[in-house]
Amino acid sequence: MIDITHKTHTLRSATAQAIVLVSKPETILAIERGMVPKGDVFSMSKAAGLLGVKKTPELLPDCHPLPIEYTGIDFEINGLEITVRCTIKTIYKTGVEVEAMHGVSVVALNMYDMLKPIDKGVEIRHIKLLKKQGGKSDYSDTFNKVLSAAVIVCSDSISEGKKEDYAGKAVMAKLESCGVLVKDYQIIPDEKELIQEKAKHYHQEGIDLIIFSGGTGLSHRDVTPEALLPLLERRIPGIEEAIRSYGQDRTPYSMLSRSVAGSLGESLLLALPGSTKGAQESMDALFPALLHIFRIFQGAKHDS
Repeated sequence: MIDITHKTHTLRSATAQAIVLVSKPETILAIERGMVPKGDVFSMSKAAGLLGVKKTPELLPDCHPLPIEYTGIDFEINGLEITVRCTIKTIYKTGVEVEAMHGVSVVALNMYDMLKPIDKGVEIRHIKLLKKQGGKSDYSDTFNKVLSAAVIVCSDSISEGKKEDYAGKAVMAKLESCGVLVKDYQIIPDEKELIQEKAKHYHQEGIDLIIFSGGTGLSHRDVTPEALLPLLERRIPGIEEAIRSYGQDRTPYSMLSRSVAGSLGESLLLALPGSTKGAQESMDALFPALLHIFRIFQGAKHDS
């Protein structure tokens, strides 16, 4: 199975459809009047579908076991066609479209099994996914302009050439995967005045995202939050909470991070951890959903 540990829990839903085509009107009448020898076709097929949904990861090797929090199975008769729809919902890291398609397939197959004694011409047609929701694709945003970013690594040892930077490069890789243009990349020592100078400079240059990596720990040289907080016009606690919540699911040490987020005009300032893993996980926690903030900035500008 593919690795989904980097994903976040979101509401996921999917609806799949199958068509069961009978060959004669008498079959439909037998279903409606409860005269099929094997029993109530819709009730028994629905029960079979529920079991099919739950058994999906046991039968399909790459499907992750996941909590199914809702399953709805509906039937609609149109002439000789019976449309079956299966809707699945969960709050999890991966989608439920395969579960929905498997469920509707089992429903249709059970209907075939129950109807074959009275109708040898039953067919199963058009098993397909109708819709799916949830996941990062539903929380992406597109803009009329390409968003710009500057990445600043705050580290005494890296600025002195004693270590190589990987955290800043991980931040840039994530930005580029989200279509954000990285216009500048700097490595500076942990100096409060220099951090403030960089933040003001990039804001004046009209950079949308100003991301600092490093200096969010608890050593006496970790001063990035202290440097940025006086500059922020609006602090955005939800971003900070998202970073720590995501990290806390992966290591208990995330509670010690002092990540900071807020706006300066129409620029968004972020202070992320300096470790490669911490920076990477923080970016995974925020992007691409975070980019929606620039839609809000645009709306606020037009309203004013």
